[in-house]
Amino acid sequence: MEEPMPPFLTIDVGGTRLRCALEGTGPLVIMVHGFPESWYSWRHQIGPIAKAGFTACAIDVRGYGGSDKPPLTEDYTLEKIAGDLIGLADFLSPDQPVVLIGHDWGAPIVWNTAFMHPSRVRAVAGLSVPFSGAPSRPFTEVFREHFTSQGRFFYQEYFQEPGVAEAEAEADPRDFVERMMYSISGDVAPGDYWSKPAGATFLEGLPDPQPVPWLTSADLDYYEAEFRASGFRGPLNRYRNHERDYEWLKPMQGKQLEQPCLFIGGTRDPATTLFGAVADPVAMMRMFAPKVEGHVLAGVGHWTQQERSAAVNTLLIDWLERL
Repeated sequence: MEEPMPPFLTIDVGGTRLRCALEGTGPLVIMVHGFPESWYSWRHQIGPIAKAGFTACAIDVRGYGGSDKPPLTEDYTLEKIAGDLIGLADFLSPDQPVVLIGHDWGAPIVWNTAFMHPSRVRAVAGLSVPFSGAPSRPFTEVFREHFTSQGRFFYQEYFQEPGVAEAEAEADPRDFVERMMYSISGDVAPGDYWSKPAGATFLEGLPDPQPVPWLTSADLDYYEAEFRASGFRGPLNRYRNHERDYEWLKPMQGKQLEQPCLFIGGTRDPATTLFGAVADPVAMMRMFAPKVEGHVLAGVGHWTQQERSAAVNTLLIDWLERL
């Protein structure tokens, strides 16, 4: 069943305007999407969270959809995007701390917003990507050590040079979104699709998408229209700020995320294990976020709340009601 479109509001959060899908009344819950998505990736969560007694607010992150698209690479640091969330919280919930929920890039965004602004965030949930504390070095150094220097492809290395990934994605935004989503979903046939040499393109070697129930033609229509209008430069600039993000988070090394946390991952999601570096993401998270509750859903790939919306809604709403 298709969910009705929620009402939209464009809010100035401190010099940047964010488009927000907003529904319900009660304590504020802000939902933050990943790449290559939009507020729309929370389409199955907005109504149920609102009906549970909360103000459900799913945003377009800066650079996406109906939100502002500042031009510079450094406009897309974690610090600035976290500032957007705090500005939004101050606008919609000036007197009460808020709950943040994020998926994919949205997960590090909400983890670190809560980490750096603890007085404004009362609880935080991340889907797909667990929290691993303040980094000890920029992530570019990590993937260059383990992938690039070994002659192996890594998608974030491919995304570093401005214009390269944009050209590939913008040639056919619908195909790009569908191939990417299918290739790391729980529905794709087992295969090592990302094992390719450095210098390969992003789409090279990915399987032809097959129809899946959680990504309909109407869903693809929406994503395609959004990216044809916005392009991919802003979204890809998020990957080009690892050094700046490291410097921002450096003072937090050795500190813990103290708020109540929820993590939901999938057994077929490479990000849940941080690309194979972590056997038990919930146990790992407990070292950095002692109040974490964790769930890893069998057979679920990377697109957690889209692939398994009913199970995710049950977990989210149960957690929200216990806060």
